[in-house]
Amino acid sequence: MASRYVLLLAAITALTGRPAAAQALFTGNEPVAGNAATGLQVYLQSCVICHGARLEGGPAGPTLIGQAFLQKWRGKSASELLTQLRNTMPPKGTTTVSPDAYPDLMAFLVRANLQGPPDVATAQATARPASPDVKIPSPLPAALKKRLSSLTPVTDSMLAAPPDADWLMWRRTFDTAGFSPLQQIDRSNVQSLQQAWILPLERSTNEIAPLVHDGVLFVYSGGIVLAVDAASGAPLWQYSQRQSLPDSGASADRMKSMALSGHSLFVPTPDGHMLALDARSGELLWNRAIDGITAGTGLQLSSGPLVAGDVVMIGASLGLQGKGGSFIVGLDVATGRERWRFNTVARPGTTGGDTWNDAPADERFGGGVWTIGSYDAELQLAYFGIGNTYTTATLLEPRVGATGVTRNDGLFTDATVALRPATGELVWYRQHHHRDVWDQDWAFERTLVTLGSGTDARRAVVTSGKTGIFEALDAATGEFLFAHDTGLTNLFLDVDARTGEKRPNPQLEPVAGKTLLLCPSNFGARNWPATSLNPATGLLFVPMLESCADFTYEPRSRKETASGGSDIRFTPRVRPDSDGNLGRMIALDLNTRSVLWSHRQRAPLAGSLLATAGGLVFGSDLGRNFTAYDQVTGRTLWNTRLPAAAESSPVTFAVAGRQYIAVVTGEGSRLGLNNRRLDASLGPPKPDLKLVVFALPTN
Repeated sequence: MASRYVLLLAAITALTGRPAAAQALFTGNEPVAGNAATGLQVYLQSCVICHGARLEGGPAGPTLIGQAFLQKWRGKSASELLTQLRNTMPPKGTTTVSPDAYPDLMAFLVRANLQGPPDVATAQATARPASPDVKIPSPLPAALKKRLSSLTPVTDSMLAAPPDADWLMWRRTFDTAGFSPLQQIDRSNVQSLQQAWILPLERSTNEIAPLVHDGVLFVYSGGIVLAVDAASGAPLWQYSQRQSLPDSGASADRMKSMALSGHSLFVPTPDGHMLALDARSGELLWNRAIDGITAGTGLQLSSGPLVAGDVVMIGASLGLQGKGGSFIVGLDVATGRERWRFNTVARPGTTGGDTWNDAPADERFGGGVWTIGSYDAELQLAYFGIGNTYTTATLLEPRVGATGVTRNDGLFTDATVALRPATGELVWYRQHHHRDVWDQDWAFERTLVTLGSGTDARRAVVTSGKTGIFEALDAATGEFLFAHDTGLTNLFLDVDARTGEKRPNPQLEPVAGKTLLLCPSNFGARNWPATSLNPATGLLFVPMLESCADFTYEPRSRKETASGGSDIRFTPRVRPDSDGNLGRMIALDLNTRSVLWSHRQRAPLAGSLLATAGGLVFGSDLGRNFTAYDQVTGRTLWNTRLPAAAESSPVTFAVAGRQYIAVVTGEGSRLGLNNRRLDASLGPPKPDLKLVVFALPTN
């Protein structure tokens, strides 16, 4: 069949011999032409992340194939569908699809509905090969050459206790506190903060945190790694790589961090590789494809690496069609060789393997690792949070197996796992939410904190899921210590103060075809924007969203369930009791287990928080504001308008005794796009990718 489709009723009928299918698509006689093969490439680049590799839909986008799609468009015109595509795929303002490409995209959708879903593996195989390129400005000034050549290796002891001036990993320290001891910028002078320099970046849906070492700043965007002078933004070197997979465009290009160790800079890529670059030159040291992240799985590297000793660890996320689920790998820092692999979806015959309703391994999906892990050097344990499963039918009803008893908790979804970095050994785990069939995963940061003092001091892991319920666990054993409910979920009736077990709300049990109100939405009261902890005061600063969603369970055939994908649909909405304020920030005192203050505002918060020893908390919102708050009172002390919302993680560093605050702007993250749907006044997203750096005046 020709790859070019003319969307005329008679033409489609003649091509397919299936007039009923054609009539289900369109009425009328409208000549809208498009190239379906080109449309496939457009879809894989910009749409697959929300709608799935086989158009089956997911939590972030509806199905585009089969009866649900046909019923929606039956009796409508081709021009109506074309208008819908232009307005919503991808969400307006992300500009990842050329205006001229929409007829092609439409032709692809028509062909898929008439012939069946695309052969993704074939499409991936015909993609362009990767083409790395390192560029160094010429001539490079002598002072900048010296800065690169004198870059000291990042040692294990440096990672455990970073220099005050540096920001060496995602949240600066192994405990993921997101806290800096710098205090030149404080409550008394933050009002004088001003822009120091700005650096344009390549387009992507960027959630990155820059890294800074010895006055050199490293940042990633759109397939390009940049090293610049941290005091001025002057370029030092640039590494770029055209990705080898067509679905590794801007929509998938959204990892949260890189990592430093020795002279190596570790960079995950949208096509499922880990790169090691020489931090002094940008030279490629090694390039390792992560096994299992292949065409059709939906798996990706959207978090970032964590280095502990001679191992660099990273987890895979999403995986709507990833048979067997996601995983965490440990790679050798010197060679990239895979040393171990931990499957986040338990396999039959292993710990937790009997918690998946007796489903075979290749019918178990999900367990994504969306966030960088944390690490306790004394205990030699790395902590990771695991996401949910999207194919919920597997866990909905317990099936009785040969033993007469079948469990459906679905380990290790919605769990904290503690692993040995050297071997990948599972030391302990705790599942925070059993059988999560509402996409309320616990996949965010695991913050390490010492609670109490003296002989009563206890090292703890503190974390929360989308429900906004926080739990503290013993870092060595996983023993439950306490829970704090922020009051934004209707999914549980209560939480047992002794065990932390949660009593489900029976009114929210999924019922086929019945729409129910879930609070928070599937994007959560919490999501990837990270908390920030002041270790000296025990105050945890938390970005939150007040929202709900209408959710509907849509059962599928056993064959469809076995192929993966999502069977629950969500439509975000404001809370029924909303006063119009969607954004919330709280200061949670981990020692008293109470909220010290709460700040509420109309615009949803957009990125991670940053706390400093200057008594400040920095945060951004979808109104494009970047704000400094007083840690003790929550009062706003300083605010500036950014070129675009900062859907990323801010950092602070110092060069030659001067403190800087840096944040990446640029809208279009899946979280931001969802939250914009709750408030039309925010307007379309603005993909203005820049690294914006602030400092106090020098005179």
